[in-house]
Amino acid sequence: MKKILCATDGSHSAEKAVEFAVEMALLAKAELTFIHVIRSTGEDVSKTYFWDSTMLRAADEQIQRELQQAFDKAQQRGLGSVSCTTVQGHNVAAAIIHFADVNHYDHVITGSVGRTGVSKVLLGSIAEQVISKAHCPVTVVR
Repeated sequence: MKKILCATDGSHSAEKAVEFAVEMALLAKAELTFIHVIRSTGEDVSKTYFWDSTMLRAADEQIQRELQQAFDKAQQRGLGSVSCTTVQGHNVAAAIIHFADVNHYDHVITGSVGRTGVSKVLLGSIAEQVISKAHCPVTVVR
């Protein structure tokens, strides 16, 4: 294993996934990349009645803080090869899978909120979609 991709969104389960990914990358001496999928673009938001560029900037700043925190955790643990990226996509799982495939990642790590019942059926499970469609092994951290 040489390249690990860890999806993060600032949630509690994503924080656990970050910690797990850092440890796995250290053990494997692998390159680690943290990825955040941006669901709403400026173009999407500008077409809504409640469009406000300050809200979009605030969301972007929050994403950058979350990625910086993940990056800092990896650096503090002594991981040398770590990076962060953002991609845009309305389908989070598809964006993660595509990025991992195109950039030749060996492993994907993601958190899981653990939805069950009707909410899982209606909202789907990003982790489940990544597991079923990724070209490489996937670890889901709860």
